Amino acid sequence: MSSEKSLLDRSWDLQRKIEERTKHVGKGRYGRVIKMARKPPGEEYLKVTQITSLGLLLIGGLGFLIYWLFEYGSKYLIDAFK
Repeated sequence: MSSEKSLLDRSWDLQRKIEERTKHVGKGRYGRVIKMARKPPGEEYLKVTQITSLGLLLIGGLGFLIYWLFEYGSKYLIDAFK
């Protein structure tokens, strides 16, 4: 029975430690940002996802184009100016 009580006491001590550590969250430098944060509505989330996907595709396409020009484009340029 005493081992159960010590387990309970240890769990309460752990709970108090966790509460002490998290008591200051929201009061520091980023407290205002955390307080203003909200879950975006579905429409806004969809727009952000679409814009991010478009940006990824454009940057990936540009990277592939640069790779292709360096890998294969030089052969075409050399043949064009012969």
